[in-house]
Amino acid sequence: MYTTVNGIYENGVLILNETPPTTKKTKVIVTFLEEIEPEIIKQRLPGSLKRFGESEGKEYRLPDDFNEPLEDLKDYM
Repeated sequence: MYTTVNGIYENGVLILNETPPTTKKTKVIVTFLEEIEPEIIKQRLPGSLKRFGESEGKEYRLPDDFNEPLEDLKDYM
């Protein structure tokens, strides 16, 4: 039976965050997870995003067959 127990390894010491499911001598496998740095969120610059209604009055056209099934999917329709 395999059981996963969460812990932290630091300076040669393994500290378990949970109680292991046994107190007997048992073989273990220790897997070191890659430490991922938190992603730095860039602050939004004023005016860098389009605002609601900004494209109003500009002409955008959809093709006449926009709602037609795609050629690749016609067998499934």
